[in-house]
Amino acid sequence: AARGLGADEVDRALAAHPRIGERAEGADTESAWSRQEQAGVDAEEATRRALVEANRAYEEKFGRVFLICATGLSSDEILTALRTRLDNDPAREADVVADELRKIAVLRVRKLVTA
Repeated sequence: AARGLGADEVDRALAAHPRIGERAEGADTESAWSRQEQAGVDAEEATRRALVEANRAYEEKFGRVFLICATGLSSDEILTALRTRLDNDPAREADVVADELRKIAVLRVRKLVTA
């Protein structure tokens, strides 16, 4: 279903996701899940700075936050993916974002079912 999302629907979904490297605030379930999903993001200053710079470049190019299913990924893996995806054209990146949204949705549905 995520592959059929239009640009407005993707933007609405992305609005609920913090930037990679930023922690979601709040006590709600979605914020808690986001913090768990980004648990592998390193708190080292150099890594945070690199993520901020790469996020900025991504947002300038694509006009939205970088989205990746971060569960189980290290900071280096996320940063590599972010930098690699900067080479995508907008159409290719839209396909990748839809796949990443799908991965996140599947993980969250599993959490709901097992909760």
